[in-house]
Amino acid sequence: MRRLRALAATALISILIGCSSAVQQADLTFEPPIARPAYSEGAGPLVQIDEAHSNFHTADGRYAPFARLLRRDGYRVRGIAEPATAESLSRGSVYVVANALAASDVKGWKLPIEQAFDADEVQAIRDWVEAGGSLLLIADHMPMPGAVEELGAAFGVYFVNGFLYDAAGASHLAFTRETGLADHEITNGRDGTERVDSVRSFTGQAFRAVGEVEPLLSVPEGSRVRLPSEAWVFKSTTPSIRADGMLQGAALRFGAGRIAVFGEAAMFSAQERITKKERTVSGMNHPEAPQNAQFLLNVMHWLSGVNGAGPDPS
Repeated sequence: MRRLRALAATALISILIGCSSAVQQADLTFEPPIARPAYSEGAGPLVQIDEAHSNFHTADGRYAPFARLLRRDGYRVRGIAEPATAESLSRGSVYVVANALAASDVKGWKLPIEQAFDADEVQAIRDWVEAGGSLLLIADHMPMPGAVEELGAAFGVYFVNGFLYDAAGASHLAFTRETGLADHEITNGRDGTERVDSVRSFTGQAFRAVGEVEPLLSVPEGSRVRLPSEAWVFKSTTPSIRADGMLQGAALRFGAGRIAVFGEAAMFSAQERITKKERTVSGMNHPEAPQNAQFLLNVMHWLSGVNGAGPDPS
């Protein structure tokens, strides 16, 4: 029943953001080459993708390309429609939360935003990571950051519940080694064939983090986060804040576990929007994001301990 409610919520979100002439959906034709899979087929760690919190992205929905890519790298992947508990989390090695929402906020993306995870779930996730689990936490533009505010804060991550734009007013950001992409074991990969020199994001938010933080995507200077009271409704009076020094991607060490946090979700999807006149794409299948797929694999390798890069995947 809980899974049915999650699927129904996802369908309703699709209706709300779509229109009669356009469909935003997963691009199931996207299959980039993987030169050296991390694990034999089906032999890797279990990745559990949260589907219990009205998630905009699910394993069989808009994150189907995400799930397919990981399976081709040897991971086992499944959606999980159960609340986050010590028992449910213990079944997997990596827990993925992508654009979670409270059920009360599915029908309208307006302030105030309710928390997607209750206090018990937040504590369970925190304890699990501290004991050695790995969390991939993704919160896109408003209202997604507000919905996981307390979950992020439990790890010293402070999301801004808005929309990030660079100094030129662009919301699609290109990160390179010269413009905010960090030199890190994630971006360097296991060898030169996995080195990532560019990553593109597609309209998200920015955040600050404290603790053992390792920046991955640093926001360009002069950027601002706009803070509408309703998603996508911008007025001359809409407030904004400077985003200098903020992040759109980071890796954190927390106790014996690890966390990768991102303020944009489409960069790890492969989506298409089809109208009567054209087909547009966003995410890993975008022509200006040729290394996003490798970046995702590198993030997962760090989280799951490939070649000693992270916690013991057992």
